[in-house]
Amino acid sequence: MRNTGRDQRRPPGDKLADSVSTSLIKTARIQLLHMVLPAHHDQPQHHVDEECTIHCLEGDVEVVTGNGVRRLGPGNLVVLPAGQQHGLRARTDCAVLVTLVLHDGDAGDGGGAGARTLREDGDLRK
Repeated sequence: MRNTGRDQRRPPGDKLADSVSTSLIKTARIQLLHMVLPAHHDQPQHHVDEECTIHCLEGDVEVVTGNGVRRLGPGNLVVLPAGQQHGLRARTDCAVLVTLVLHDGDAGDGGGAGARTLREDGDLRK
């Protein structure tokens, strides 16, 4: 197991509003995104090609799909099927961990600000 260099043991708590979304780690097959959404912010409907998970770390967020709305609080997790249209609605300041399955890193090289890519030799690089 490798340490990404960030202290993931403590959630931002009262500093959540000052936090930014970032890609935590990315390989050719998987990407973990730490998304921070301010209260009453909607992320527009979109889809990803493969299954994905949305895990609420802090706050209160709704996952909106064509099948309805799923409200998530801290510790709640939802798995969305491949191609499922969905959006997010932050009811409070919130943080979610999104896990994406990739095909040869097709979400774009670099993965966003602060991204770290796990190389084949097991080392992390920025």
